[in-house]
Amino acid sequence: MEKKKVIVTERIADEGIELLKTELDVDYRDGISRAELLKIIGGYDALIVRSVTKVDEELVKAGLPRLKIVGRAGNGVDNIDVDACTRVGVIVANTPDSNTISAAEQTISLLLSSSRKTAWANYYLKGGTWDRKPFRGVELYGKTVGIVGLGRIGSMVATRLKAFNMRVIAYDPYIADERFERFGAEKMNTLEDLVKQADFITVHTPRNEETMHMLDEKILALAKQGVRVVNCARGGIIKEAALVKGLEEGVIHSAGLDVFEKEPATENPLFAFDNVVVTPHLGADTFEAQKRVGENIAEQVIIALRGDIVPNVVNLPTMLSEELEYLRPYITLAEKMGKIYFQLEKAPVSQVELTYSGPISTNETEMLTIAFLKGMLEPIMWEKVNYVNARLMAQDRGIKVFERKEAQSSRRYKNVISARVFNHDHSIEVAGTLSRARNPLLVEIKGYEIETELEGYVLVVEIEDRPRVIGPFATALGDFKVNIAGMKVARHVKGETSIMVLNVDNKVEEAILEKLADLDGIISKPKLLNF
Repeated sequence: MEKKKVIVTERIADEGIELLKTELDVDYRDGISRAELLKIIGGYDALIVRSVTKVDEELVKAGLPRLKIVGRAGNGVDNIDVDACTRVGVIVANTPDSNTISAAEQTISLLLSSSRKTAWANYYLKGGTWDRKPFRGVELYGKTVGIVGLGRIGSMVATRLKAFNMRVIAYDPYIADERFERFGAEKMNTLEDLVKQADFITVHTPRNEETMHMLDEKILALAKQGVRVVNCARGGIIKEAALVKGLEEGVIHSAGLDVFEKEPATENPLFAFDNVVVTPHLGADTFEAQKRVGENIAEQVIIALRGDIVPNVVNLPTMLSEELEYLRPYITLAEKMGKIYFQLEKAPVSQVELTYSGPISTNETEMLTIAFLKGMLEPIMWEKVNYVNARLMAQDRGIKVFERKEAQSSRRYKNVISARVFNHDHSIEVAGTLSRARNPLLVEIKGYEIETELEGYVLVVEIEDRPRVIGPFATALGDFKVNIAGMKVARHVKGETSIMVLNVDNKVEEAILEKLADLDGIISKPKLLNF
């Protein structure tokens, strides 16, 4: 079978290239021109870039229908039009964890070197002057550090600074309280509260409209006299003009900067201050980090082209690897449950209500909702829908999606996913869980309680609840050379209507379904579900 193809347009570690070659046909074209890339991108299944290649709507469309994933070997995605990729179902993945350690260590390095005036002293001594008086610094011990952004890097910085016996305070309105407790950080409800109390301030947020110039003249005016600041995140989160003003007025005693508003930065007013330590965006630039970045993005591209779920997808909910491992079988369950509706009904969907019950509800369940929508829409859209664009596709079709969580399941199963799908005149409800082997198990359909594995072909038949219905039906299947692998029957009231759900080994053709519908006691034509 012909290998899938990936083009790499910027340099990544050799280990990443070698890993790609184990499964893919790799075209390494560092420095390729945009014009040439536009001409050839349609012949590749994957594109790997760093920060130079601009992946805009024009390039994404030129890659269709073959292009499946754009991999960013690094943390940010400033050069990638994520919305354009999402609309056409192209995965965007990056490597946010690969440089976490390096960025955290660079933060500590700049914090120490700026507070102890290390770089300035180094310059003086190498210039032939032995003099300690200008270089008296301050200790970290017992001081308060304010961390803006308690994500991957911010939390790692918090852990390390606790070892210096610092008081750690943090501001992050998008992080749960449990995370502050986990990393020993006191939660600040406002940025102003943090700035007023901090002896040191370090920022660890992405740069966007909300965070650009987050620390400006107004905010820094609230800071303690002698505050010291560090930025290893993105240039512009701390407004450079405000930083210059604070340094000139002596309110800010030192700064450590690895990033700048305009890069490359070769001329900057901040370079004139001896108490400012600067480095040329070295946060992720360690041998270990670059090796991890290359291998990580290679792994993600390979996983994506296999059709599996990629951990670090920018246009999907972010999940830690251990959380993904736990949720993976539930994602499969939700997707298979979604496939049921359009195999039973032909009416357009107006609304979907999903309920997550039991311990599973404590997890991030957005990925389960996406999986359900993907499964539901696939039978009518085929390859046009995937995990990336499933929610957008549902939204475009006017489908309202509601989610609810229950700490405890009302059913006899520990964890249950329930789904009610509405059309113009009625609704269908299904519920599922995992078997002991962690396989998808349907436990309710149309209000009937059953236990049926969602695998292969499944026949759903409504029958009269009386003798001599089930036997003749099973016999007829045998006559048509259809083998029954499993059967479940459920009813609400004795003597009325029952439902029969059968796992069968082979596809039941439409003509056979028509003949089965004519059997005595069969209320409606059997429906064949395929999983």
